Amino acid sequence: MKAVLCKAFGPADSLVLEEVASPAPKPSEVLIDIHAAGVNFPDTLIIEGKYQFKPPFPFSPGGEAAGVVAAVGDKVRHLKPGDRVIALTGWGSFAEQIAVSAERVLPIPASLDFTTAAAFGMTYGTSMHALRQRAALQAGETLLVLGASGGVGLAAVEIGKALGARVIAAASSAEKLAVARAAGADELLNYAEEDLRERLKALTGGQGVDVVYDPVGGQLSEPAFRSLGWNGRHLVIGFASGSIPALPANLPLLKGAAMVGVFWGAFVARQPQDNLANFQQLFRWHAEGRLKPLVSQTYPLEHASEAIARLAARQALGKLVVQVR
Repeated sequence: MKAVLCKAFGPADSLVLEEVASPAPKPSEVLIDIHAAGVNFPDTLIIEGKYQFKPPFPFSPGGEAAGVVAAVGDKVRHLKPGDRVIALTGWGSFAEQIAVSAERVLPIPASLDFTTAAAFGMTYGTSMHALRQRAALQAGETLLVLGASGGVGLAAVEIGKALGARVIAAASSAEKLAVARAAGADELLNYAEEDLRERLKALTGGQGVDVVYDPVGGQLSEPAFRSLGWNGRHLVIGFASGSIPALPANLPLLKGAAMVGVFWGAFVARQPQDNLANFQQLFRWHAEGRLKPLVSQTYPLEHASEAIARLAARQALGKLVVQVR
């Protein structure tokens, strides 16, 4: 089979496409013929050795895939060959096949095609866990989404609306904000042109926001945290800006607020039944037309490195997908 390989840590253009042996599923694994694979921010980090996990070389990036079950291990009971599935792989999905633990595989509902399914798992899974389990977002609360035009940001906008929140989408250009508006955002904030704190103060009547969804980090995090209201929650999703902020420890004290970490990969491993319940709700919302994943561009497998580079440069709206078949 063909696979995109990382043989040494480096930039996206150091990846190579090669023929490798097809994997064989272990007793608790399934073998999947991959049709499409989502491109996500962790892919830009894992190939440079900057992610929480460092797979042994050579490895293929790609944290999620959609395809068809080709074979199952002896201990697998809930899946069978021919099933259409989403796989939450962590890495390895930029390839024609992958063997993955059956616990990390979900059947694809009829409402999702392979391309859309490949763009669904990581972004919507992360944002659902963040807003439901970590923030306990309630109907009527105000949610600020930073980086609102990216994959997780747009998912957070849609899920926030589905949960009944008022959503303020923040991004760095009019084009990005238009995408967030189309996803259902109630208010828009261009932090390249407007003062974040002053604009949020005006939008909330001085009360502050209830939840900050922050996949950006860097210089935006502190003014966003300072814009929280009493009992606010600041969700730490990631650091797309490339900079990890350091906040004064007195800020949570003064606001009775919390900075809450969101590590969806660990949640999937530790609480698989809760993750499954999250996806069951997400699939229902998608079938109802309340979630509309935006795939802005697809790439063939041999150009997967271009997709990663584009995402690393923060040039993508919504999701990018590698089309394997």
